[in-house]
Amino acid sequence: MSALYRNDRPGQHAPSVYAAEVMAPERPPLTGEVRADVAVIGAGFTGLWAALTLARAGRSVVVLDAHRVGFGASGRNGGQVHSGFNLSQRALEERLGQDRARALWDLSEAAKVQLREVCAAAPETHYRPGVAHGEYGALDLAEARLEADHMARHYGTQIEVMGRDAFAELVKAPAYVGGTLDESGGHLQPLAYALALARMAEAAGAVIFERTEVSDVARGHRVRLQTPRGRVDAGHVIVAGNGYLPNILPEVNRRVMPINSFIAATKPLPDRWQEVLSRDIAVSDSKFVVNYYRFDHQKRFLFGGRESYSIGFPRDIQTALIARMERLFPQLQGVRIDHVWGGSLGITPSRLPHVARVAPNILSGAGFSGHGVSLSGMAGRVMAEAVLGQDAGLSTFEALKIPTFPGGTALRAPILTLAMSWYALRDRIGL
Repeated sequence: MSALYRNDRPGQHAPSVYAAEVMAPERPPLTGEVRADVAVIGAGFTGLWAALTLARAGRSVVVLDAHRVGFGASGRNGGQVHSGFNLSQRALEERLGQDRARALWDLSEAAKVQLREVCAAAPETHYRPGVAHGEYGALDLAEARLEADHMARHYGTQIEVMGRDAFAELVKAPAYVGGTLDESGGHLQPLAYALALARMAEAAGAVIFERTEVSDVARGHRVRLQTPRGRVDAGHVIVAGNGYLPNILPEVNRRVMPINSFIAATKPLPDRWQEVLSRDIAVSDSKFVVNYYRFDHQKRFLFGGRESYSIGFPRDIQTALIARMERLFPQLQGVRIDHVWGGSLGITPSRLPHVARVAPNILSGAGFSGHGVSLSGMAGRVMAEAVLGQDAGLSTFEALKIPTFPGGTALRAPILTLAMSWYALRDRIGL
């Protein structure tokens, strides 16, 4: 069974603190046959930005989601808005050359700008600036300093590097030897952001159908999508299923696979939150099994981590996750936990996004590997622009040339599980 149904109730959002605090309007499923200029599969950040861009350009657009708007990673992630990609800018320059690396950086910066513009119009997203990164070793901190120096000299980007004492004043966890602070990043309520994008797309003319899974993609001059109670005939298709995409597009499934991530939310801590962070920022760190955390607008502590590489969730999510939180922040021992949830995100072998034209009139964006809150929206926008005849953004993403997983779709999961379990063990023993 795919991640689409393995861990969730059909048509329901994950039991997150996000879903508990917003009213998500229900949209009907597709019945009968519809014809459109463009069909979008997936109503997350990628698909909604594609629909919004196309509808604003006057194209007829239908969006199909097997569950609900923001059901997947878009509506249940850690809400952290990072700069760049899941690879340093210097590494991208070495791999692609300065010009292509700079074009990618410019796209990632524009992604944050468009996100902040939506959040400014939707205060329920609770956007706040600032994202930090904690380092566990001196070599990691030295590497972060080299990257910050490079970004300041060549990109005019200011990332503050802090030693142990300064970082400990910001992030009150003794395990870190230092870290960085990026004021251009931030954090938000991700499900509220997805719902705001959906409202904007519909206001521009897009039509969204929920509880409408696409089971078959019939290729041709026009693409026909089969759903349980209807069909869509479209000139172009944009596929935005990411880690929840069933096996309907082999070119994508060989390059993108789901892994699970889990988050716990404490009770509100309005009088104690500065025992953990001195500022209202988001934080992640340099563990391979990354810790990521922040306080939301109610001052609940949201703590996330990854320790499951199978499709199914562990029977007990909470115990191991809370143990990680309390090891990092002993001052939170015994704090009441109000919400625990999990979800799947899409990763690629290179941890860089796969955004590409997989057929003349089929495009796909997926595999954002933990950097998707802003990048996925830009992927949706550039795919929409490609449909409109503007290929520059898509060509920039396609330069990443994402390889397939060893073993293809059938063996990608067991091979990756072995590799990632080894790195998780290195985390635990401190290598």
